[in-house]
Amino acid sequence: MENLDIKNDFPLLEKSDIAYLDSGATTQKPIQVIKKIQEFYNDNNANPHRGAYKLSQDTTRIYEDARTKIAKFINAKNRDEIIFTKNATESLNLIAYSYGMHNIEAGDEFVLSIMEHHSNIVPWQMVAKAKNASLKYMYVNSEFELSDDEIKNKITDKTKVVGITHVSNVLGTINNVKKIIDYAHKKGAIVIVDASQSIPHMQIDVQELNADFLVFSGHKMLAPLGIGVLFGKRELLNKMSPFLMGGDMIEYVYEQETTFAPLPNKFEAGTQNVGGVIGLGAAIDYLQSIGYETIQSIEKELIMYARQELEKLEYVTLYMTPNIQNHSSVISFNINGIHPHDVASILDSVGVYIRSGNHCAQPLMRYLKVDSTCRASFYLYNTKTDIDRLISGINKAYDMFKKYIK
Repeated sequence: MENLDIKNDFPLLEKSDIAYLDSGATTQKPIQVIKKIQEFYNDNNANPHRGAYKLSQDTTRIYEDARTKIAKFINAKNRDEIIFTKNATESLNLIAYSYGMHNIEAGDEFVLSIMEHHSNIVPWQMVAKAKNASLKYMYVNSEFELSDDEIKNKITDKTKVVGITHVSNVLGTINNVKKIIDYAHKKGAIVIVDASQSIPHMQIDVQELNADFLVFSGHKMLAPLGIGVLFGKRELLNKMSPFLMGGDMIEYVYEQETTFAPLPNKFEAGTQNVGGVIGLGAAIDYLQSIGYETIQSIEKELIMYARQELEKLEYVTLYMTPNIQNHSSVISFNINGIHPHDVASILDSVGVYIRSGNHCAQPLMRYLKVDSTCRASFYLYNTKTDIDRLISGINKAYDMFKKYIK
């Protein structure tokens, strides 16, 4: 499926002769999103919740309408369960400080998967050390998946928090978060789902999952940089203390004490990234106009073709599950004997953009016994031509280095 009509919605891709294969880091932005942000700054720019005048009231309405749209998008029960942050990293830190520091005691356990992004590891290391709690990991098997036995062996009656990425940003493995959530709840633990790599590619229903918290970044799903979302169950958020203090999150401030505003304002201190929120709402409109069924059809064809072509290269090692049903739109690979940074630089020279490095997942890299990988990540605007350019670039890199490879 050569989805060129979709590609034409993206100004940077339309005017550039590149194969952009780094959507796992950040997606390109469609003109519909860009125009919506420009329209806001041209016609409605004011500070929400701050003024009694019409322009401020209009901005407040637009801002809060976007919150309602996002709540419906992930099927949150209440719109005030949607908290705006600057990205998934901030959302995860908010949970660690506001929930973790107040609900964890000595001897309690955190359980994470070894696939987690640093953003869902480092905050819990901090809480574990501060509270004298333990941090445990669920490890992947030879097929880069979490087995049922691993889940049941690691999540115990001592477990208070489980952190799980819905889709690995390195392996592309789709984790069965519903199964993990159900089991963790039986053990009395709350579950935090990192949906940063899943929500661009699949519909998420937080009520069906029964997730306690779920986070994602807008910039990975066609929205601007600097806008993120924290979903939390209302009963949990109401019991949590604010992470940041300042304007608009207060009820009353006295000289010696303060009372806080109700949800969601309690967690949104200071002037927010209103343009980013507007852009996120426009990105959701765009995704819904295309439809997840269409997106998944495009990506399935691309991934199957990419796997097929990469598997023909005997000098390439792939890090991905053989189970295509449990694999999303990320492919990590290495050319044997060539450093990933060198591969990425050579690909850059022919207009193919991938990521190389540890992908903010150093514990996973150590577990896989590699320092870093090349990562190609695909999205709805990619085509088979992009994959052909990737394969051609990989062959070029190998030809340049093969005489030095032992």
